[in-house]
Amino acid sequence: MKTANLNQEKIFNENRPAVQLMFETDNTKELRILMKKGQEMEKHQTSFPIVVHLVSGAIDFEVENTTHPLASGAMLSLNANVPHSLFAKEESVIRLSLSKQDSVNRVKTVAGK
Repeated sequence: MKTANLNQEKIFNENRPAVQLMFETDNTKELRILMKKGQEMEKHQTSFPIVVHLVSGAIDFEVENTTHPLASGAMLSLNANVPHSLFAKEESVIRLSLSKQDSVNRVKTVAGK
């Protein structure tokens, strides 16, 4: 068994979203993304499906040129190779489930743009 708490030890980065690997399972990598109000993850895509869970806060999730406002507790799944972006409307905690084959560093690179 592995455990993690997405609401503990939160350290937000003033300049860009903060990305942290919480743990890995046999099939996924579970990440936490911390975004301060006004931060953005510019349009990007991955070669694998993802699941996004907004633990707290509010974000705009843009996919296929449509903005989807997400509130605390919202979840979505996205197929591979679909361009998307995120904009934090308030301080937000996001859980991102990646395929085991995907790279945490790829997400960190997107967050650092």
